[in-house]
Amino acid sequence: MLTDQEREDILRLIHREVVPAIGCTEPMAVALCVARATELLGERPQRIRLRLSANILKNAMGVGIPGTGGMIGLPIAVALGAIGGKSCLGLEVLRDCTPDDLEAAKRYMAEDRIAIELEEQDPDKLYIHALVTAKDGRQQEATIKGSHTHFVENSPAPTHEGREKATPCKGEEEAASLSLAKVYEFATTEPLEDLRFILEAKRLNEAAAADGLRENYGHQLGKTMCSPLGRGIMGDSIFAKVLSETSCACDARMAGAKIPVMSNSGSGNQGICATMPVVVFARENHNTEEELIRALTLSHLTAIYIKQSLGTLSALCGCVVASTGSSCGITYLMGGTYEQIAHSVKNMIANLTGMICDGAKPSCALKLTTGVGTAVMSAMLAIQHRHVTSAEGIIDDDVDRSIHNLTSIGSRGMDETDRFVLDIMTHKQA
Repeated sequence: MLTDQEREDILRLIHREVVPAIGCTEPMAVALCVARATELLGERPQRIRLRLSANILKNAMGVGIPGTGGMIGLPIAVALGAIGGKSCLGLEVLRDCTPDDLEAAKRYMAEDRIAIELEEQDPDKLYIHALVTAKDGRQQEATIKGSHTHFVENSPAPTHEGREKATPCKGEEEAASLSLAKVYEFATTEPLEDLRFILEAKRLNEAAAADGLRENYGHQLGKTMCSPLGRGIMGDSIFAKVLSETSCACDARMAGAKIPVMSNSGSGNQGICATMPVVVFARENHNTEEELIRALTLSHLTAIYIKQSLGTLSALCGCVVASTGSSCGITYLMGGTYEQIAHSVKNMIANLTGMICDGAKPSCALKLTTGVGTAVMSAMLAIQHRHVTSAEGIIDDDVDRSIHNLTSIGSRGMDETDRFVLDIMTHKQA
């Protein structure tokens, strides 16, 4: 049984990891770091020098930047962060940028003021260091490390060679220790009023899905699935609606729509994937508001739990994590018990382990849809007490050990895959 302290810790953890974000979180984190360094400098910098971990580079190369009319990649995000970014807005750092800011940012890019390098000394997979230089030679720096909004304290001399020491920011408490049983107990027994805030994830991500249906974003996967062609093939089933609405939200976000989504563990796509399948299933299945709130909490907290041992960024696609959460939420909405929810987790791990992350981009909608489709199938099997057993592959009798088998593969076993993917991405023929 959870103690009062554990409940407080878990509630704080959800509030910290489930937050609004505009645009892909990797380029937004870079823009955030540049905005902070610029604010410390007190004027628009003459030069910006960035050192970024490989995973940040990978996830920022091919994604649309909000408010830019379809521009992609880091340079425009960096320029906007320096010109119109506000660090107090966190992952919504570019929310207040104006058309004039955009034109100024384009000129700034054209003047070749931005240098981007691969960070090769710090081992953290999420590392951003911004060094900004004023006209008179003054310099300021800012560093984000470990999570997308976690600034660390720099050494006294603000130079490129300075090494950083990680100092927790206010509110960066030690993460609550979780297990799937604790996640389930919290989601199903915590007073409802403590959890009602999770409906903001429904509101934001439904709005993103509606925007994705209105406009022609990315590969238009969501629109295709609910078009006459899509309905002719997939019908008008709950399954089809779960897939199409989730995809619409991802289409919009990856193309750079200037709309907020509710993120999970530093990822907007993970937030969409942990939210939309549960929301659509609950609506079509006529579940109560309380059931929806508890299912969303279960989904988001499961994803947070898995990310604790996987790490914020890895070679494993985040949709594997988030869709595992949504499978738990859907199983709960079907009337599933803890045992059946654990079955759904094992089914997910047996199916999706090994899906690589090759950066943030419009085709992420395809991966999200694969994950969400598997989430529904896994829940369907689980509710009938059918699951992958410990005689098969990496699945263990204990569901938490199965989860740690997944995360050890994603965090350590796929390190060489991660390097190989980045090498391919950075050496493609023009």
